[in-house]
Amino acid sequence: MHPQIICVVGKKQSGKTTFIEKLLPELKALGIAVGAIKHDAHSFEMDHEGKDSWRLKQAGAETVVISSPDRVAMIKSVDHENTLSELAESLFIGKHMVLAEGYFNSDSPKIEIYRGDVHQNPLCTRQNQEDKKLIAMVCDRGVDADVPRFGLDDAKDVAGFLARKYLGWVHSGMWSSEE
Repeated sequence: MHPQIICVVGKKQSGKTTFIEKLLPELKALGIAVGAIKHDAHSFEMDHEGKDSWRLKQAGAETVVISSPDRVAMIKSVDHENTLSELAESLFIGKHMVLAEGYFNSDSPKIEIYRGDVHQNPLCTRQNQEDKKLIAMVCDRGVDADVPRFGLDDAKDVAGFLARKYLGWVHSGMWSSEE
């Protein structure tokens, strides 16, 4: 099973992470196995100097895995930025959906978070909505868009929209197709 990737996009400080935090439990309540990816356009450092995992990486390990009874973390060197599809297929096996924060230029469907009190205009203009595969707007005020619009507190409605549109979920809460 290849998970459905949905990008949550928006300008800086629009509330992308906050909305994803609201959306995740609503998707889980529908029985949807969901993962999340946070895109960082810059290099990031999860490992810290002096930690055992950092020391193993410095000694030459290309991949370091940290495992405990309740979580696993992996630090892996890559020779190119992985695509969303590559990440979903290798890291989210068994998930129905992956919410990706960012990835504005990807080919995946997108939900834009827009707050008019923070930015004058949304990221997706009426002219580029189709090109950018915009499927919905989550906003605090009216936006000129040819896609469904939801409020900033409508995570439950967005979850239902995604479940119906991409996973075959019907109103009774049952799946209409094989999982």
